[in-house]
Amino acid sequence: EDYAKAEADASKAIEADGRDMKALFRRSQALQKLGRLDQAVSDLQRCVSLEPKNKTFQEALRALGSSMHEKMKTMSCTDSKVEQMFQILLDPEEKDADKKQKAVQNLIVLAREEAGAEKIFQSDGVRLLTQLLDTAKADLMLAALRTLVGLCSGHRSRTMAILVELGAPRLSAVLGVEHEQVSLAACNLLHVMFDSLKEGLQKDFRGKEDAVVLDSSKDLKLLIKHLLELLALEGASAHGRDNALNLLIKVVPRKSPKETNNSMSLWVIDHGLKKILEVGSTVCGAPGSLPVTENSRMSASVLLSKLYDDLKCDAERENFHHLCEDYVRSWFEGHELAGKLRAIQTVSCLLQGPSDAGNRVLELEGIMDSVLTLCASVCEAHQLVAVEALIHAADKAKRASFITANGVSLLKEIYKHSERDSIRIRALVGLCKLGSAGGTDFSMKQFAEGSTMKLAKQCRKWLCNDMIDAGTRRWAVEGLAYLTFDADVKEEFVEDKAAMQAMFHLAKSEDRSVLYAVASTLVNCTNSYDHEEPDPQMVELAKYAKQHIPEQHPKDKPDFVKRRVRKLLTAGVVSALACMVKSENPALTNSCRELISRVFLALVEEAEDRGGVVAQGGGK
Repeated sequence: EDYAKAEADASKAIEADGRDMKALFRRSQALQKLGRLDQAVSDLQRCVSLEPKNKTFQEALRALGSSMHEKMKTMSCTDSKVEQMFQILLDPEEKDADKKQKAVQNLIVLAREEAGAEKIFQSDGVRLLTQLLDTAKADLMLAALRTLVGLCSGHRSRTMAILVELGAPRLSAVLGVEHEQVSLAACNLLHVMFDSLKEGLQKDFRGKEDAVVLDSSKDLKLLIKHLLELLALEGASAHGRDNALNLLIKVVPRKSPKETNNSMSLWVIDHGLKKILEVGSTVCGAPGSLPVTENSRMSASVLLSKLYDDLKCDAERENFHHLCEDYVRSWFEGHELAGKLRAIQTVSCLLQGPSDAGNRVLELEGIMDSVLTLCASVCEAHQLVAVEALIHAADKAKRASFITANGVSLLKEIYKHSERDSIRIRALVGLCKLGSAGGTDFSMKQFAEGSTMKLAKQCRKWLCNDMIDAGTRRWAVEGLAYLTFDADVKEEFVEDKAAMQAMFHLAKSEDRSVLYAVASTLVNCTNSYDHEEPDPQMVELAKYAKQHIPEQHPKDKPDFVKRRVRKLLTAGVVSALACMVKSENPALTNSCRELISRVFLALVEEAEDRGGVVAQGGGK
């Protein structure tokens, strides 16, 4: 089915022998598939004149004639349709809203077909669509954006022409509008434009497209530059900022390590890293802070992580570290308390993303001391920022022992005496992380016997309390993600149906930053993490050398795991997992997808459970 090459080969054969019927017929078939019907007809007519009694040639000519007639009919119909729609939308006297709406819908449908898209483009359609965008009416803006998606899909030269006509500043401004659907439609259009500019032609267009090799790298950089500027723009809406982050996550880093060129990531780090950190360092509710959603900081962390992972050598990573350190110092030094809070918030953002960079920044002089000092602050907002930073720092083995020595007593103090649930729940998560530092190793318990059970009970209590806002209850799941390393905690959790269902409900909510914690908790409950059986000889050697040997909890044996899986299935775990995977979101990282996959695998371990998993939407 390589019609272009078939046509080229047949043409060579015809040059050698103009009466070669096989070559003429083969070329007519290839031309037909390439859409060049008039040339295909002339080849077939030559075949018929050379062999008038050949029925195959006669049939082919008749069929081709009728398909040409259909094409002509469709083209003339399309021409009149486009003109008609443009007249309705351009007519200032037209007051019939239904008529305009219908014209708008037809335009979108037409733009999805190549012939229609080309006709709209040739009929000065881009100028009209720009006028629709400038009306600032949501329905007309949505129509214009969706039509433009059809015009840009898989067509590089058209995309470049549209970008020149519309201008990157206008597209960026539409992305930052308050209207959520319009912002999302603009995000979709920009994604399609990026794909077309990056990949070039994905469809088989012939003619002038092939004649000129277009360089779109300048256009790509221009669009990315405006997206980065939007991140730090105070007038941009919160979801517009989220959409810009999501786009950057999708289009900047390399799709695979096989691609050698990471210049786009390097360019973004040099020109926009500080703008991304502006979002990551935002302290909600602080004077002059950027409007953000509950997902913005998580998206910033994911983008930073992807950029860092895209770096290829130590020099590139060192540059990344220096830029992060300079940014944190710029807030930490020479600013009052507000600056210190921004610096600490940046540390949290980095620890959740590229943790190597987070650890480096955490070691800057005065940062850790400020975190510990602010944990004891009387102001709730300040305490929240500091306690969260302490929690993220506790994740990293390098800092965990330092925090166990310096922070545990402080966290216990906050947990016992703070009057605010929002603070207590975070302090509890800090204690949970430190308490679970031994992982699944039964013999490595950080806290006194029974402490983890008490912490888990409190987490479940908060999780089930509808009076507490979802953003705060998310932290209860974070706590369980750590505490469920302990098999006693797992057993109690699966017995508490209300707690399981409260967690599944959170997993289906708008706040996607809870996904990883939910997936981790489920992986722990189903024991679906990697587990290697130790070599008996090595165990004996370790005993002889008085080395530590990890021990398995008696309640982590296969029978207990099977029972826990059944209880999760009964509580509705499959529909929660399906909701978690369904929505495209930066929080659904590859590691998060991997955890969810592990849980699914554990759920279908037993043949008799598989029907139930499929029935609840698991197969899909």
